Amino acid sequence: MKPAPFRYVRPSSVEEACAALAADEDARVIAGGQTLVPMLAMRLARPSILVDVARLPSLSGIAMAGDAVRIGATTRQMEAERSALVARELPLLAAALPWVGHPPTRNRGTVGGSCANADPSAEIPLVAVTLEAELETEEEGGGLPLAADDFFIGPMLTALPPTALLTAVRFPVWRDARLGVAFREISARRSDFAFVSAACQLALDGEGRCTRLALGIGGVGDRAVKLDVAGLVGTRLEAALVAEAVGEACAVLDATSDLHASADYRRRVARVLGVRAVADARADAQAKGDGQ
Repeated sequence: MKPAPFRYVRPSSVEEACAALAADEDARVIAGGQTLVPMLAMRLARPSILVDVARLPSLSGIAMAGDAVRIGATTRQMEAERSALVARELPLLAAALPWVGHPPTRNRGTVGGSCANADPSAEIPLVAVTLEAELETEEEGGGLPLAADDFFIGPMLTALPPTALLTAVRFPVWRDARLGVAFREISARRSDFAFVSAACQLALDGEGRCTRLALGIGGVGDRAVKLDVAGLVGTRLEAALVAEAVGEACAVLDATSDLHASADYRRRVARVLGVRAVADARADAQAKGDGQ
């Protein structure tokens, strides 16, 4: 099937891109096009105009920005995966990126595109929610940063206004000496969208007690969520305590059923993956401590 007719513009600046979006409420932004192009071909998306921001240099790149790593919206996923800065400062994102699609799709897909698409099963939005990232936006008259938990509001649905452009994602950096991360995912095949996924980042003190813990679950409901497991902070993350805390948090997840899995299955798998992710991250942090 061929796309429905549309106009195409390639702005030379963010300001021009924002002006094009403001001028037509049916305009759509395209960068990597890994999701949008198939939707166009199947006529599931019928924009009146495509605003191609892929070649705007100000939207690409990875750099430190205060206590965060700022990744431009059009930065390719493969560039982030190969980034030494991401590997050193954002180990959780580095652990998740190999699970995103296939190498050819990561060569075209962008970090911002994955966030703007807001698939509940997507890995990058899950990491953004888990780490409480901030998403920078721009539109005519100014920009407004949005917390990840506010940005993702439903399946393929964000709080980004149709006249605004997602310009970057700022992932906070944890400076803890004994930091551990883990990413787990269950899908029908490697590189497929996950039925359920879990991302964990935690820190331990010198005696092995947990000082910080972030655990996110993707694929269960309408969007990725960060679980409330604050009760584990201050403990040594004993297996029974982790199982109880993660089980209680997963029991109240607003899960969905579809042709791939039932809501009950997703809750049960979320609990298992969440427990395993905490155990993996704890082992990762302990190994770093042993090496000091």
